Amino acid sequence: MLVKDIMVRDVVKVSAFATLREALALMKRHSLKSLVVEQQTPHDAWGLITYTNILKTIVAESGDIDLINVYDVCAKPVISVGENLDVKHVAALMTDNHIKRVLVLRDNQLVGLLTMDDIIGTVLDILD
Repeated sequence: MLVKDIMVRDVVKVSAFATLREALALMKRHSLKSLVVEQQTPHDAWGLITYTNILKTIVAESGDIDLINVYDVCAKPVISVGENLDVKHVAALMTDNHIKRVLVLRDNQLVGLLTMDDIIGTVLDILD
C-alpha cells in the first residue's frame, strides 16, 4: 500500500504570520489537531503547528496567543515523504522519529498529510 492510497488530500493550511488565536480558531473550525504552515516562497520549507506546540507556548511559557505568530512556535522544516512511498516505510520513519504526522510532497508541492491515526485505521480496516 502506498502513501497516496491513504493520505488526507484536503489539508488545512495557515499563514506563518497568523496569530496563535487564528490558528486555534482554524483548528477548532475544522476539528483538527494540527495545521500545515504555508511556504513563504516556492523554495521555502513547509511547516507544521500542533496543539502541543501551542500549549507549550501559552501554558509553559506564559505566551499571549494574540501576540505570538505561528512562525514563532511551528516546526519547520518538517519531515515529508513522497506519495509513492510504501506506507510500511513511513510507519517505520514515524516510529523511529517519534512523530505523528508527515507531509506528503510532490516536487516540494503539498499534496497531502499522513498521520499515524491514518495508518492505524487502515491496518484495522485490513484486519476486519
